[in-house]
Amino acid sequence: MSTEHTSPHIGLVGSEGAYGRWLRRFFEQRMGLQVLGADPGHVDTQTPEALIEHCQVLLFCTPIRHTPAIITDYIERAAGREKHQLWLDITSVKNEPVAAMLHSQAEVVGLHPMTAAPKAPTLKGRVLVVCEARLQYWRAWFETFLAALQAQCVASTPERHDHIMALVQAMVHATHLAQGGVLREYAEELGGLDALLPFRSASFELDSAILSRILAMNPAIYEDIQFGNPHVIPMLERLQTQLAELKTSVERNDDTGRAAFRRQFLDAARETLGETAVAAGNYSFERVGYLLADLAGERSISVHLPEDQPGSLRRLLHVFERHNVNITSIHSSRTPAGEVHFRLGFESDVDAGRIAPALAAIVDEDIGRLLERSTDLC
Repeated sequence: MSTEHTSPHIGLVGSEGAYGRWLRRFFEQRMGLQVLGADPGHVDTQTPEALIEHCQVLLFCTPIRHTPAIITDYIERAAGREKHQLWLDITSVKNEPVAAMLHSQAEVVGLHPMTAAPKAPTLKGRVLVVCEARLQYWRAWFETFLAALQAQCVASTPERHDHIMALVQAMVHATHLAQGGVLREYAEELGGLDALLPFRSASFELDSAILSRILAMNPAIYEDIQFGNPHVIPMLERLQTQLAELKTSVERNDDTGRAAFRRQFLDAARETLGETAVAAGNYSFERVGYLLADLAGERSISVHLPEDQPGSLRRLLHVFERHNVNITSIHSSRTPAGEVHFRLGFESDVDAGRIAPALAAIVDEDIGRLLERSTDLC
């Protein structure tokens, strides 16, 4: 690999979207690279010609339905100048974008981060699907890029990726969107989500959270995941068949119907998944259930520790030890702004007067910054 590849200029096509902005920060702050951005429809960004001329790596983070056409436009504009470049994309459908990039003379890899643009600076703990199509001279740099992302990388072909995404993404979204439709139809009779959540199970709360997540994000993404993947229609047909058979079994309301229900929807599914996977999934659900129970605790505070270094958390916990306050749960998360914070839960009958001095010490001793607290702890 020539030395010009060691510190390339990065061209982001679709730089004004959520992932484009996240990638700009990543390349600039984590990898120390220069980034140029061009975004169709935004007049104040760089032109495609500027990216082709000055960047050695182009990354397309554009809407699924438009990505192949945008890539084709860049190929026509480049007219062979892309020969020594690396072209990447991060769309949720891989077959058509990768096929489009392969019509160029660039080296090509399709990427799919299995998460929305995170609040965290890397993809640590998240899955990244990697569809390597044509990669030689850029391999060393690309591996450095993946290492910096810190993602859990899964290799795939574009076709297999799209087939799997019909289940991992499209099926999950479809079932929750259908649930949203049912909730809407029952809303006048039973009330909206606020009226139902007091009766929640862990399963209902998780499903409601997923539905809310879908509805809170960019609707074009979820639309394109359903409409832009040719494997979705066969999946929806199978899903519809399964629901119809479930309905038929319940409608029978007899021993035969119950036996059919157990055989098809419990026994057969358990056998297909396997005992190990079922046990692991059940344990994961229990862990999430305990987390939800902790988060529902009425008495809690959230603290941001500005100094991210060994001993910071110990200092925070020691404050409560000094004031003889028992902590019943502790979880780390991120605020909407991306700051890491620790949520501490307390016993419901603890005297707020004992907690107040500990909270004051956190501030007075510059241990952390209080972000939230229960109303009775204010």
